[in-house]
Amino acid sequence: MGSRGKPKRSSAQVAVIAGAIAATVGAGGYGAYSLMSSSDTASGENRPAPVKTGPPSAVEVRAIARDFLDAWAAGASDRAAALTDDREAAATALTGYRKEAHVAKVSLRAGTPTGTTVPFRVSAEISYEGKRATWTYESELGVVREKKTGKALVGWRPTVVHPDLHSGDTLKTGRSEAPPIKAVDRHGAALTEKEHPALREVLSSLRERYGEEAGGTAGVELWIARADKARADSGSRAQADGKDAERPDETLKVLSEGRPGTLRTTLDSELQTVTEKAAGKRPKAAAAVLDPDTGEILAAANSPARGFNTAFQGSFAPGSTMKVISSALLIDKDLAAYGKPHPCPKYVTYGGWKFQNDDKFEIKRGTFEQSFARSCNTAFISQAEKLDDDDLTKEARDVFGIGLTWETGVPSFDGAVPVQTGAPKAASLIGQGGVRMNPLTMASVASTVRSGAFHQPYIVAPSVDKRQLAKSSRPLSADTAKQLRSLMRLTATSGTAAEAMAGLDGKLGAKTGSAEVDGQKKPNGWFTAYRNGLAAAAIVPGGGHGGSSAGPLVAQILRSAD
Repeated sequence: MGSRGKPKRSSAQVAVIAGAIAATVGAGGYGAYSLMSSSDTASGENRPAPVKTGPPSAVEVRAIARDFLDAWAAGASDRAAALTDDREAAATALTGYRKEAHVAKVSLRAGTPTGTTVPFRVSAEISYEGKRATWTYESELGVVREKKTGKALVGWRPTVVHPDLHSGDTLKTGRSEAPPIKAVDRHGAALTEKEHPALREVLSSLRERYGEEAGGTAGVELWIARADKARADSGSRAQADGKDAERPDETLKVLSEGRPGTLRTTLDSELQTVTEKAAGKRPKAAAAVLDPDTGEILAAANSPARGFNTAFQGSFAPGSTMKVISSALLIDKDLAAYGKPHPCPKYVTYGGWKFQNDDKFEIKRGTFEQSFARSCNTAFISQAEKLDDDDLTKEARDVFGIGLTWETGVPSFDGAVPVQTGAPKAASLIGQGGVRMNPLTMASVASTVRSGAFHQPYIVAPSVDKRQLAKSSRPLSADTAKQLRSLMRLTATSGTAAEAMAGLDGKLGAKTGSAEVDGQKKPNGWFTAYRNGLAAAAIVPGGGHGGSSAGPLVAQILRSAD
């Protein structure tokens, strides 16, 4: 989003000012040392005072916080920045706070410190083109000790200025580039952040992309202009674990209302409420719900509600839920089939790695459906030597649409199944290695099994902006689709998903997953399932077994169809 209001001070100007301050302080410090040195020499001593170490004392914390907040409130950005451990970044942010956010006055009141952390309350007056507004919020700062000098300083973070700021983000006040929208669900019911807090980022993204198409007019606002956005028409894609994913610009204060345009979405407000309540039962969780026959996104939720949009943009190893795609590949290659014998030993070694099953179980003289229903890892690893390195990648892309560019209408990470060799290739068959998914992509996998073909998920009809939806190159074969449905039904009725799916009837199927993460005590819990006209998936980071962590969330969502 382009800047609004007066241009901020250039980095060159900030560097000059910061350098001038450094020179002045440096000269003063040298003079003081010279006098002291003369005195010390006369007494036979010539040693500088020792540099302080250890955490800042309570007295230092209160003093530096007071001086910093006083300088900020007075508009002395450079003086305040000199009291931090990153003068340049602090000076840029605090100068922009006045010039680009158009804060005319600011009052900062410190609270009671907790250790080296000092909370404070901000009351700012924004003034832009004759329009004024009072803006209040809470923030905090941390006091650190600089190793070289031993001075107590404010540890600079963007969150000092505002708790929702990330590195490179800026605060701006002006005419909003995106007119406001009135987002409505598939039945015309209004969708608001107040009613559905888990839709916060989704609603911001919808406004940013469809504000003009919806026909609204812009107002005057204070907003966070995000720095981490690649402004392609379709939105940027998440990278790695989602840290580099796009975050929408966020309105913080409205000075004058614009006129909103109405935007119809595919969401169902009642199902959205159910999904938010289900996800909210866990401190960390995310879920997505689709219509298997169309790909329409019916609901999505994250916990915490104000956190990252994990449901659409998360990037995690999917664990054994990946075995749905791996099974399709093995069936298509005539390497496995429902009702046929299939090995499930305790251990299998491939590519120098030794793989095992949960609790080192084995199934003697078992069948493929038994291995799938009990989530036997070795049953899949044992087939790796019979597959080409790119077979799983092709199956995921050509049949399930994973790896294509999805045009959902909001930023999304659309899954990754990279070509791998050796042990990582085998690990990919059980959802580890380089495979990455999120609840949206795994709900789509279940949808593909339920309907027999991939339908790209979307939250706004493509007719609104004439975008093209991604299409797979081939549907599931009739025989493969039938076998996958049988495998997932068995898992839902008598396998690892049975406890969570108990009491549900109709056309149903499920798959559990647990994905190990280095340095994490418990694995991430996964669950993907469908029932009649709904398909859903959820992840509970650090939740342990998918059947007992993510399973109840998905089952609660599917049960709501009654």
